Amino acid sequence: MHTPLLQIRKLDVRATVPSYQSAQAAGLDLSACLPEAAPQLVLKPGDIVLVPCGFAMSIPIGYEAQVRARSGLASKHGITVPNGPGTIDSDYRGEVKVAIINLGREVYTITHGQRIAQMVVAPVAHAVVMEVETLDDTARGSGGFGSTGVH
Repeated sequence: MHTPLLQIRKLDVRATVPSYQSAQAAGLDLSACLPEAAPQLVLKPGDIVLVPCGFAMSIPIGYEAQVRARSGLASKHGITVPNGPGTIDSDYRGEVKVAIINLGREVYTITHGQRIAQMVVAPVAHAVVMEVETLDDTARGSGGFGSTGVH
């Protein structure tokens, strides 16, 4: 298996470089990089904010970075990513920011350096798109949401 090289460029000296928290972890933890003048973000229930991480990166061609919620924040506080998983494309070179939503019932405060999300680097296929007049038949056909049953 090929191990992709993820190049990280700090945009703020206080930024935390993404890292795996265990040997078998699938995701690298992403940390908030908040301004020194405002080292906290207060999220009321229902609030959505973009949290800067203080770095930019280069993802190899043929890969994407999927930004996902941290399970502890989601299960204990209702803090998650509204577009989860969000995709960072291999040609993006701007600052990594994480959209965070508070689905909990209580106000939640994000502090500078706090681990707020996880990022999974995954291979992607670039499909060839072909317009056709008909599609092949399947047993499911055009059955949509719930068409294969719920049990």
